[in-house]
Amino acid sequence: MPGRIDETRPFLPVNIAILTVSDTRQLADDKSGNTLKELIERDGHKMTARDIVRDDVRAIVERLRAWIADPAIDCVISTGGTGVTGRDVTPEAFESLFEKKIGGFGEMFRMISYPKIGTSALQSRATGGVAGGTYLFALPGSPSACRDGWEEILRFQLDNRFRPCNLVELMPRLQEHLASKPKATV
Repeated sequence: MPGRIDETRPFLPVNIAILTVSDTRQLADDKSGNTLKELIERDGHKMTARDIVRDDVRAIVERLRAWIADPAIDCVISTGGTGVTGRDVTPEAFESLFEKKIGGFGEMFRMISYPKIGTSALQSRATGGVAGGTYLFALPGSPSACRDGWEEILRFQLDNRFRPCNLVELMPRLQEHLASKPKATV
């Protein structure tokens, strides 16, 4: 992987909320959410909130709005609802809130998925963006997709030591366009 971790810089943990989008999962059997929690905490970040909401745009948007407004949350990572069926509405919910879309996130996720699952990667509508100074990333609803999204992309971009650049060092500037005072960051 191009880029490197600069071990001379101190690590800054990011406060991350995990959202599982599912009509059938509960915390006890949420394998994808558990995978994200394990990886986030393993890499030194803080899981500051976790919830499961049904595949419903309003429910997803309501939860995201509350977390975007919470100064203790820097990033939301969701799992589930990114496919192409009628019930898959996570990208629509996320993108309705984006102030800026991070188009490269979904593109990179599908690029990483292609060697593993072939043309089935096109069925993923993984997406990323920024709203209210909070990063929002939507991953597919399988533990392997969550692992790929974290291990291959987010682990590096949410590490302030990653060079040549990372998303963490941009956090203080995410709300430059707003007249109000930016929320606290890491």
